[in-house]
Amino acid sequence: MSRLVDQIKQAVGAFAECETPPALIGGLALAVHQVVRATRDVDFLVDAQDADHVHAILLGLGYRCVHRSEDAANYVRGDEGLDVIVARRPIARRLLAEASERATALGPLRVVSAEGLIGFKLQALVNNPARTRDLDDIRALLRAQRGRLNIGEVREYFALFDRKALLDELLAQADIDEN
Repeated sequence: MSRLVDQIKQAVGAFAECETPPALIGGLALAVHQVVRATRDVDFLVDAQDADHVHAILLGLGYRCVHRSEDAANYVRGDEGLDVIVARRPIARRLLAEASERATALGPLRVVSAEGLIGFKLQALVNNPARTRDLDDIRALLRAQRGRLNIGEVREYFALFDRKALLDELLAQADIDEN
């Protein structure tokens, strides 16, 4: 775990120059919301205005870019992976702006809300239905954050991707009553 901690601390330190500090998303962000699972890379949400700067920072840190689009980028350095999701749409920009700094085992980190994390996991699942781990993560977040989630916000994400029936099924499985 110490290599992962060092990787995150180095990236977060380098990101200090960004106009909007990036926020942790993905598998490591799950732990902040009481869901623990193994992950092999680090995922950050980055403001679109900072995307080119973050790209240059990561190249300067010795990462190699293996994919880059206007929405996302993937970087590797040896056996370390770092993924960037670019916040350019209003919802993603709002989630980034509202990300809170949290005390974590990895030090203080900005992390997106559990609701936002569910939204990103849902988007990943819609983009690639074979990513069943994302569906498992959504289930785990619904259970772990039971009674604390803004279900109305979660419902908006599922409506956005035309997956209302899936949310109803997941809420029933997690035995979550919205009343």
